[in-house]
Amino acid sequence: MITFLLADNQDITRAGLRAYIADTFGEAGCCTLEVANKKALIEALTTHRDSTVVILDYALFDLASVEELLNLGRRFPEVAWLLCSNELSDALIRRLSAEHHVGMILKDCTADEIRAALRHTVQGDRFLCHRIADFLLTVHRQPDTHEALTATETEILRLIARGLSVKEIASERISSTHTIITHKKNIFRKLGVNNVYEATKYALRAGLVEMVEYYI
Repeated sequence: MITFLLADNQDITRAGLRAYIADTFGEAGCCTLEVANKKALIEALTTHRDSTVVILDYALFDLASVEELLNLGRRFPEVAWLLCSNELSDALIRRLSAEHHVGMILKDCTADEIRAALRHTVQGDRFLCHRIADFLLTVHRQPDTHEALTATETEILRLIARGLSVKEIASERISSTHTIITHKKNIFRKLGVNNVYEATKYALRAGLVEMVEYYI
C-alpha cells in the first residue's frame, strides 16, 4: 500500500490533495496521513519508509533551508518527494534541478498535471510541471554569466545580495572599503547591471544566494 504524507499547513490544500489521491489511486489503494511540522514528519518517516511519498509545501513548512530538505532525502532514501507550493523561487528550482528524487509542481497546476505528478512520483519517476520545466530549459540555454566573475567577486556579490553594505563587507572580508568598491564596480560591469537591486536579482536567479538568505 502507498503511504502519502501531506506536509502542508493549509487545510484547503490538504483536503484537495486527499481528493486527488483518492481519485487517482482509490481509497483502498493508499493511506494518507497529515503532518504539521518537521518533527512530526520525521516521526512519520521513521515509521513509514517503504512505498512512501511526501508532498511538501516548502514555502510554508518549518524547514530552515533547502539543505535541511536534502538531508532528509539522504536520511530516508526510500522516500519519494514532491514539492507543491504556490511559488518556488528561481534559486530553489535551480538548486533542486540536480536532485532527481525531488519533483516539483505548483498549486495552480491543472488537475490533469497534478494527477500525472502523483502517478509518476508513485512509480519512482521525477515529475516537473510544465512551468518549472520551461524555466529550467530557459536557464540552461542562457550562458552562465557569473562564471566570468572571480571567486572573490562571486563571494562579494553573494554578500551584496544578502544586504550587506560596503563597510560591512569590508569588515567581514578584512579588507578596505576602497577594495570592496573596486570589486563592486567590476561585478556590475561584468554582469551588465547598474545598481544593487539588479545585482541582487541576478544573484537570486543564478542560485548564488537562496531566497531565505535574502530575507534574513
